Formats: sequence, structure tokens, C-alpha cells
Amino acid sequence: MAESKSVVVAALIANGAIAILKFGGFLLTGSAAMLSETYHSISDTGNQVFLLVGLRFSGRDASRGHPFGYGKAEFFYSFLVSVFLFGIAGWESAKHGYDAIMHPHPVEQGPVTLLGATFPAVWVNYAVLAGAIAFESYALKKAWEGMNADIDQHGWSGLGEAFRKTSNVTTLTAFTEDTIALVGAGLALFGVYLSRATGNPLYDAVSALLIGLMLMGFALALAWENKRLLLGESLPKDDERELRDVIEGWDGVDGIVDFRSVYFGPEEVLIAADVTFENGFDTGGIDDSITGLEEALKEANPSIFKVYIEPER
Repeated sequence: MAESKSVVVAALIANGAIAILKFGGFLLTGSAAMLSETYHSISDTGNQVFLLVGLRFSGRDASRGHPFGYGKAEFFYSFLVSVFLFGIAGWESAKHGYDAIMHPHPVEQGPVTLLGATFPAVWVNYAVLAGAIAFESYALKKAWEGMNADIDQHGWSGLGEAFRKTSNVTTLTAFTEDTIALVGAGLALFGVYLSRATGNPLYDAVSALLIGLMLMGFALALAWENKRLLLGESLPKDDERELRDVIEGWDGVDGIVDFRSVYFGPEEVLIAADVTFENGFDTGGIDDSITGLEEALKEANPSIFKVYIEPER
């Protein structure tokens, strides 16, 4: 959790400052791309707030009303991020970009005087977007470190497998968001520059539309990723196979009647199994065997926090 929190805090600080600067650039130049990026950074900032709330809430101890803890809070708040923040920000950005395409207008209002120096207003956009790229690169580096730690821990082949299998949605959300933010800032910089160089506002407007579409696409992907965990996804087949092998190879075990696993939070898995034992085992022997099995399963997969084994005859 500490690693996830540091990733989120780094992104929160970066995005909050960037949102203010981007909005200033929009006010000076009227750039559609800058307004889309403002929506983007505001949604990113809200995103981090939601994720921090989820992290704090999921850390609460189990209670009578929630006997398996509050781990799924991270899944819920990450889902809210995808639906309310990225969905809304993406829609508003795309709508503003489309409107700018249909009703083009100049993207620069005139020179700006700051600290006694006068320069074209578009330079503010260049500076803000260059700064955003620098900040987002730092945040992405932190998020990548978190994702890489998960990949190494589970022995996954890369990001593709991690995206399909990870339960650490906080780090996954921060990593994907920072990647999209970096691409969005690059698109905006490219669009603003082309409109400035050619005098055609269409490039700026198209950049705004693309940023909005990209945000909405990310919202759908993230919502789908959280849906599988909110609905109670099991461990991947390979991980379940390893745990089955532990049980089937245990001294005195005759076979497995039923085996189930489910995520109750990031890196928090519950295991339930109905197991048959060989004839000749008395009640005390079965109890000792079950206790040993529970410890062996937790050792085989550190994500397991609770094991229920029901003996069958």
C-alpha cells in the first residue's frame, strides 16, 4: 500500500499544478487543445483524490458488518474514477474539440507582458505543455516502478499480462492515467504548434477532439478492468493450478471435490476448498492436516489472506 500511495501522491501534486497552468494558457490563447488538457488535468487531480480515499478506506480493519475487510473499496473508487471523472472529462474535451472544428477561431489573442518582457501568448502554451510533459514523465516513472514491482513479484511477462491479471488497481490506474496524460500533452503541444506555424486553427481543434476520444477510451478500459474485480474474479488459472497441486500433493489428501478463489481486495485472496482425505484419518489427524494445508497455501501465494478447507468423505 505504501508504494501505491507514493505513486498517487506524486501524480496528485503534478496534476494539480499542471491544471492551473493549462487553464491560464487557455485564457491567454483560447486554444481548444489547452482547454481539453485543462479538463484532462482536472480529472487527473480528482482521480488521485478518489484513489487516496480508496486507499485509506481499504486499510480499515475487518468488522462484524464487513468480516473480510474493506479491500474492495479500491476497486469501487477506481471504478468511480473511470465513470465520473474520465468519462465526463473525455466527453467535454471531445465536445469542445468538435465545436472548435465546426466553428474555427484563432488560437492566439495577442502578446503577453510578464516581468517587463513581452512575448507571443502562445509561448505560454509551449512552456506549460513542456512543463506538463516533464511533470508527467516523473509521475509515470513512479507509476512504472510500482507496476514493475508487481510484474516481478508475480513473474508476469509484461504490461499486457499485468493489465489482465493485476488486482492492484490503484497503481494500474495511476500508470495508465500518467501514460495518457503524457500522450495528451504531446498531442496538445503538436496541435498548438501546427496551428501557430500554419495559421490554421484546425490542428488545434483536432488535437482537442483526439484528447477527448482518448480519455473516453481509457474510461471504458478502466471501467471494464474494475468490473471484473468488483464482481468477484478468481485467481488466474495458472495460480489456481499451483494451489491445487499443493493440496493434491499433501500427505493424506485423496482429492479435491471443489476449489474456489476470489479477490476481496488488491493482493487479498480468499480460498475455499472441499477436500477428501484417505481412509484411516481420525478427526484430530484431519484437523492437523487442514492447519498445515492452510499455512502451505499462504506460503505458496502471499496474496492469500484467508483459507477455508472443508473435509469431505
